[in-house]
Amino acid sequence: MDYKNLKQNDETVYKLILKEQGRQARELEMIASENYVSPAVMEAMASLLTNKYSEGYPGKRYYGGNQVIDDVETLAIERAKRLFGADHVNVQPLSGSPANAAVYMAFLKPGDKVLGLKLDHGGHLSHGHPVNFSGMLYNFVQYGVDSKTGRIDMDEVEEIAKKEKPKMIVAGYSAYSREIEWERFKTIADKVGAYTFADIAHTAGLIAAGEMDSPVGIFDIITTTTHKTLRGPRGAVIMCKEEYAAQVNKAVFPGMQGGPHDHITAAKAVAFGEALKPEFKVYAAQVIKNAKTLAAEFAEKGYRVISGGTDNHLMVVDMTNKGLSGKEAEAVLDRIGISVSRSTVPNDPNPPMNPSGVRFGTPALTTRGMKEEEVKRIAGWIEAAIENRENIEVLDSIKNEVEELCEAFPVPGIHNS
Repeated sequence: MDYKNLKQNDETVYKLILKEQGRQARELEMIASENYVSPAVMEAMASLLTNKYSEGYPGKRYYGGNQVIDDVETLAIERAKRLFGADHVNVQPLSGSPANAAVYMAFLKPGDKVLGLKLDHGGHLSHGHPVNFSGMLYNFVQYGVDSKTGRIDMDEVEEIAKKEKPKMIVAGYSAYSREIEWERFKTIADKVGAYTFADIAHTAGLIAAGEMDSPVGIFDIITTTTHKTLRGPRGAVIMCKEEYAAQVNKAVFPGMQGGPHDHITAAKAVAFGEALKPEFKVYAAQVIKNAKTLAAEFAEKGYRVISGGTDNHLMVVDMTNKGLSGKEAEAVLDRIGISVSRSTVPNDPNPPMNPSGVRFGTPALTTRGMKEEEVKRIAGWIEAAIENRENIEVLDSIKNEVEELCEAFPVPGIHNS
C-alpha cells in the first residue's frame, strides 16, 4: 500500500509498519490461526467506509445515510450464504469470541449447562474455560480426547451428555487436527434436547472449499472468524437455521454490539468473493496436502504428533522427547525466522504459558505458493534448529536459508525489503 500520508503525518507509526512489513516478508509464518489477505481485502479494510455509523441492519438502521452501507452488508451476506450454503448469515460480529458470546446470549441464560471441548485438548477459551466469560457466565462441563489416540471419543461425549443433559453442545476447536463427526454430535444432542453449536473458526476456508465436512444444515448455529483459512479480515460471522435468525440478530445488535465496522464488512465481502472462485478450492486442497506432509515429516523425525497426524491445516507436536518445552521451541524457531505458537498437549503436566507442545499450521505458507517440497525443507530446518539450539552459527545459517526461501515466495502485496 501507499503510505505517503502516514509517512508525512506520523513517521513513527509509518516506520513500525515498515518494520513489520519486513518481518513478514523475510520470515515464515506457521501460526495456524494466521494468514495473508489479498491486496484487495487490504484496500477494502483501509477504505473510507470506516467513517460511517450503521447501527441496525440493512433497511432498518438507526442512522441516516446508510443506503450504500446497506448494499455492502447485503452483498457480504449473500456471498457468505452462497459460500457455505447457509439459511441465514449475520456478518456484523467483530471477532470470534464476541460472535460466540452472541450465540450464548441468543440461546442460553446465565447458569445454563453447556458441553464443550477442554482447552488443553484442543478447544478454545470461549468454550467454557474458567478464566473466560463463557466459563464465568455459564455452567460448562467438558469432554476431551482419548489419551491413546488423541481423537475425540464420541461414545464418551454421548455418555457425558446423557449424564449432564446440557442445553447446548459445542463442537469446534483451536488445536484439534481431525475431522469432526457433525452428524454424531447432532444425534447425541437430539437425544438430550440440546442445541448444537459449531465453531469452525479454524477450518472455515477448508469447509467452504469442500475439502472438509460441513456442519451447515446439520447444526443449529455455526460461527467462524473470517481470517485464518478463509483469508479475510479480522472479524467473524454467525450462520444459523432460518428459524433462529431473529434471535441471533438481536443478540448481536443490540445485545452484544453497537455499530458494525463497515470497512471490515466490505473486506469480508471481498474475501467471500475470492473464496467462491475455483482457485480457492485449489488453495484449500494444497493447505491440507502441506499439513499432511509436515505431520509425516515430524513423525519420521521422531516427534510425537498429537492424534498421529492431521485432516486439516494444523497439528500439535509434543516437544517433550526432544528435551525442551513448547515455549523454548517457539523461541528457537523465532531465532531462525519461523513463527509458531506454543500449545498445550492433552493432559499437559506443564502450565499454559510454558506447555509441552507447539502448534504448527500451513495456511500462510500455502498462500505464498509453497508446496510439499518446500514444506519438507522447512521441517528439516525446524529439526536442525531444535537439535542445534545452542549453536549460534548453525542457527544463523538456517536463518539465511529461510530468508532465501522467503525471497522466492513473496507475500501477496508485500515486496521483500
